Amino acid sequence: MEPDNRDRCLWRPDGRRKTKMHEFLETVNRKYGKNLNDYHELYLWSIDEYKDFWETWWEFGGFVHSSPPSQVVEPDLSITQVPRWFPGARLNFAENLLRFRDDKVAIYATGEGQPGISTITYNELYRLVGTFSRALQGHRVQAGCRVVGYLPNCPAAIQAMLASAAIGATWSSTSPDFGVTGVLERFTQIEPTILFSVEAVVYNGKVHDHLAKLSQVVSGLKSLKKVVIVPFVHQKSEIDISGIPNSIFLDDFLREFEGDMEIKFEQVPFHHPLFIMFSSGTTGVPKCMVHSVGGSLVQIAKEHMLHCDLSRNDVFTYYTTTGWMMWNWLVVGLFSGCSLLLYDGSPLVPTPTIVWDLVDKLGVTVLGTGAKWLGVLEEKGVKPRETHNLSALRAILSTGSPLPPRSFKYVYRDIKEDIMLGSISGGTDIISCFMGSNPSLPVYEGEIQSRNLAMAVEAWNENGQPVYDQSGELVCTKPFPSMPTHFWNDDGGIKYTKAYFSSYPNTWTHGDYIIINSRTGGITMLGRSDGTLNPCGVRFGSAEIYTIVEQFEEVNDSVCVGQRNKAGEERVVLFLKLNKDVELTHELTRRLAQSIRAQLSARHVPSVMLPISDIPYTVSGKKVEVAVRQVIQGQVVKNKAALINPESLSLYENLPQLQGW
Repeated sequence: MEPDNRDRCLWRPDGRRKTKMHEFLETVNRKYGKNLNDYHELYLWSIDEYKDFWETWWEFGGFVHSSPPSQVVEPDLSITQVPRWFPGARLNFAENLLRFRDDKVAIYATGEGQPGISTITYNELYRLVGTFSRALQGHRVQAGCRVVGYLPNCPAAIQAMLASAAIGATWSSTSPDFGVTGVLERFTQIEPTILFSVEAVVYNGKVHDHLAKLSQVVSGLKSLKKVVIVPFVHQKSEIDISGIPNSIFLDDFLREFEGDMEIKFEQVPFHHPLFIMFSSGTTGVPKCMVHSVGGSLVQIAKEHMLHCDLSRNDVFTYYTTTGWMMWNWLVVGLFSGCSLLLYDGSPLVPTPTIVWDLVDKLGVTVLGTGAKWLGVLEEKGVKPRETHNLSALRAILSTGSPLPPRSFKYVYRDIKEDIMLGSISGGTDIISCFMGSNPSLPVYEGEIQSRNLAMAVEAWNENGQPVYDQSGELVCTKPFPSMPTHFWNDDGGIKYTKAYFSSYPNTWTHGDYIIINSRTGGITMLGRSDGTLNPCGVRFGSAEIYTIVEQFEEVNDSVCVGQRNKAGEERVVLFLKLNKDVELTHELTRRLAQSIRAQLSARHVPSVMLPISDIPYTVSGKKVEVAVRQVIQGQVVKNKAALINPESLSLYENLPQLQGW
């Protein structure tokens, strides 16, 4: 095995290609009489003068608004007080995403079991959203009401969301793979008026009926006035919705509101509630995070246009579901005027190359996915470089969990050499990224390229001091527009303060461990700090272990947790999901321990290594270390509804190797 080398450069940008990041830097230099030479200098300016940054980005981005802001941000407020941004501004989220109204394709849509690829132009999307919005108003939905989707990643989801935003309503969604309990734990808290859903979905070669689950969900949501059914797999004539109270088919819901009328976009304040997002709910009932119209728009657009260099020339896709924040993130791509590709279903059926087929067929330029999928492709021996053209593809984005060095190698070896591999990281909490892709900087193996503009991210030790080249808690020391405005039904903001500001005063603590490389400026993600390992007083993140053990060809996946005894002592337990026909022999255990000891330290070596056949994940592809730790400690896992494979937790119960310690 190769030793970890965080300075190994895998890609460098073409200096001859002028990006929007370059244009923005030049704009800053002209406006403020600066002489900023590169991204690192621009970044430091953006956090030192963050108010000037956001004012300049508001102007540079060209956001549609009916009333200008009186200032950038309320003065003299700390980050803890959740300052109001751009007071006085009035705008509409949907109006900004529908600012282009021509015949360029806005949406390509397809998926597993679907006969072809449907297209919707920007002009057609505008008309469809207008019909949806008038239908919602016709059913007495107005600003402040909640509209929800229990929907796959399809055009109707985007149309319903934009229509809600157009009239000032607030949108929230979950995907059909969520169980009844998981949906009700989320939606009962926010009391929606209208629910959009489908009758069935196709996944992994099978048709999954959705009406039975939907019926239970609707029965549990007493606030609903109407349930709109979108035929997705079957024809309308084949679907019986008589068992769904207050239900109506989509075409009947829209019929009397169709036409080419102009949309009357409700003009709302910058901080008006746009999305209600939910925490994973792995440790209790999901928290309801309210994200604003303006904050979501200006933050995600910054990431798309500056950090991804998105423009009207791009075809952009992210493999996601409507239950993951990356769906909201993807849809904001419409602001840049690019074409979005929506895909629903398994990315491995009918073949593991289905996504790459679409990349070639549609000329996809920016492809986003979860880190897990890239690992699965490597495991299956998929080598798109040998089977596909990929000439249009210029960037691959990855998130959901830390992208290990082996996946960096896989991308450049077996997918494409000349490509920006943008590992990005942030979360539902901020509906955006703290750090991510950067067309102005090199890609180094195992590292996220940079901290994003105006995100004052640091790694802090236990004493609240910034550290480099060593593990620290991810904090943000200055406010940013996409902070949640509040949690739903959180009187006094107690839950909000506890979630982000209980560790350090006036400092956002995100709950991740990171390393900031002092030489490259890149960031290595080390995993959640709520799953912190602390054997013998040495604190470290589980991803430090994953980075090493998952480079072994015998290892398919792993989960690393701490186990405490009655004396309060902690030992590290490493569960290994091995590849087919591989056994956890003494020799393999020795090599794993030797590699961890050599690359980290003797104290990092797990006390126990055990084989396991499955590892729990959330529906958004994140390992659930906390639940594993609870099971081996004999505790009850409060919320299994957030897991995609909750049955896997039974594998960790009453293991004899963990008894008697």
